[in-house]
Amino acid sequence: MASGQVEQNSVSHNGSQSAGKGADEQGWKTKLKLPPKDMRIRTSDVTNTKGNEFEDFCLKRPLLMGIFEKGWEKPSPIQEASIPIALTGRDVLARAKNGTGKTGAYAIPILERCDITKNEVQALIMVPTRELALQTSQICIETSKHIGCKCMVTTGGTNLKDDIMRLYDPVHVIIATPGRILDLMNKNLVKTDSCNILVLDEADKLLSQDFKGMLDSIIAHLPPQRQILLYSATFPLTVEQFMRKHLKDPYEINLMEELTLKGVTQYYAFVQEKQKVHCLNTLFSKLQINQSIIFCNSTQRVELLAKKITELGYSCYYIHAKMNQQHRNRVFHDFRQGLCRNLVCSDLFTRGIDIQAVNVVINFDFPKHAETYLHRIGRSGRYGHLGVAINLITYDDRFALHKIEQELVTEIKPIPKTIDKSLYVAEYQIQQDPEEDE
Repeated sequence: MASGQVEQNSVSHNGSQSAGKGADEQGWKTKLKLPPKDMRIRTSDVTNTKGNEFEDFCLKRPLLMGIFEKGWEKPSPIQEASIPIALTGRDVLARAKNGTGKTGAYAIPILERCDITKNEVQALIMVPTRELALQTSQICIETSKHIGCKCMVTTGGTNLKDDIMRLYDPVHVIIATPGRILDLMNKNLVKTDSCNILVLDEADKLLSQDFKGMLDSIIAHLPPQRQILLYSATFPLTVEQFMRKHLKDPYEINLMEELTLKGVTQYYAFVQEKQKVHCLNTLFSKLQINQSIIFCNSTQRVELLAKKITELGYSCYYIHAKMNQQHRNRVFHDFRQGLCRNLVCSDLFTRGIDIQAVNVVINFDFPKHAETYLHRIGRSGRYGHLGVAINLITYDDRFALHKIEQELVTEIKPIPKTIDKSLYVAEYQIQQDPEEDE
């Protein structure tokens, strides 16, 4: 009798415990500090999902809290396709458009698998430019704020001594550019015996001539049983050779049936070289620019054009690879903060740079290659939003224009007298609340 009573008590105690847990399950989300909801239109590049929620991936709750507080409501198609696979430890080869959530696709599985009780580097994220390294580390830091995972960014152009000091403290994830991390590895300043995950973001650039063979040397420092996650919008032959050499039975994801972003409307204006500045002035007066990025083909032209734009009376910054790193960081940071409307830059800035407010991209100089064009116009229309890309085309560019249209299977239209504001200005886009639809 007594034992029966004990049993009954324990049952009712467990019942109340699970009821409490249920309430807790509901309650944790209400305590989150969520950013304001983004009501702008999104294209199917990011909305065409299978309907999964972040909770479906069995992630630890502190990580989910960071994800939701970052303003990520639901996984995008690339996240949906790669997070569950990356969590199993399998190599992933993913091809997805610019601005569709690739950083979250690899950052989430890394942070989930990180064991913060161990004071060792467990993941290495490689990116081709310093600006992208800073941006990626910021995303990792914000997403992992409730987990206690320590992320460190290390790039060329900064003081090596500062990095060495940082490495005395626990570091679980390193975001780096190839030259600097290789230097730290060769000097035996960073221990990578437990670094079991390697991410190559913008893999085509990392495997290009700019970083001759550095990736092979970096991989030689990692344990043989490691996982490699490779993300890129374009896949030249170098990526294929690297894949055969280093990836084991990779899970392949290709979300690029078409190459250009659905939300970016592309136009060209046929001009003479000497009319370009005048044409740009006209565009500035006619377009409703939130923020714009203007591309030139050389660092010299970047500086000249920035000077001209300032003389025309418009606010303007410029950035290119020959500037010192602190200056670059300041320009990048201030432009992101919205302190300036227009940014003139070289192709340094085409990779992965994610500034949501940019709604207009202008190719002051038209690029020679489809790949460069694709990455440049992908600075507009981030995360499925709308934007325009305007190309100033001279007589000498006409073949390149035709070739790029063919290679990307896209249409670059002649610029109309007036551009419909609903194509690129958020206030002119009517977005329904998804809950209302339901």
